[in-house]
Amino acid sequence: MADASLDPLDRLTAERACERLIVEFVHELDLGEPGRVAALFTADGVWEWAEGDRRIEGRDGLRAYFGARPADRLSRRICTNILVTLTSGSTATATTYFTTYRVDGHSGGMLPPRPPTQVGHYEDTFRKVDGRWLLSRRALFLAFGGPTENVGGAGGNL
Repeated sequence: MADASLDPLDRLTAERACERLIVEFVHELDLGEPGRVAALFTADGVWEWAEGDRRIEGRDGLRAYFGARPADRLSRRICTNILVTLTSGSTATATTYFTTYRVDGHSGGMLPPRPPTQVGHYEDTFRKVDGRWLLSRRALFLAFGGPTENVGGAGGNL
């Protein structure tokens, strides 16, 4: 439930800070250093999949989990329909739809288009800590998913 008592400018600033975290998360995974996503979480932050037993807790665990991403993985995530709801002056939730395009074994170059590997949504909880908005929990829900294709070092010629 949204907190209606917040000043409109404070609400807008907080919503934008949370939206930026969502975008920074996928940017680090796709174009940055995956292990750095841990810094976007609270010290006791949690990443989990709604189905299965994948639950990672704490910054050290998150850094190790995301940092273990294969070096030859090429991915791009498209995030849309980001809906942030402030629940207080220091807490918020969000739902974000995403589509993931991903292959392993990439050695460079452009590849021919492929269907998405995953389509789903994230459900996030945010907490403001020492004046900074951070993810405290991110849960991933898949509507569609499949295995990550291994292109075996095939580069593109396009």
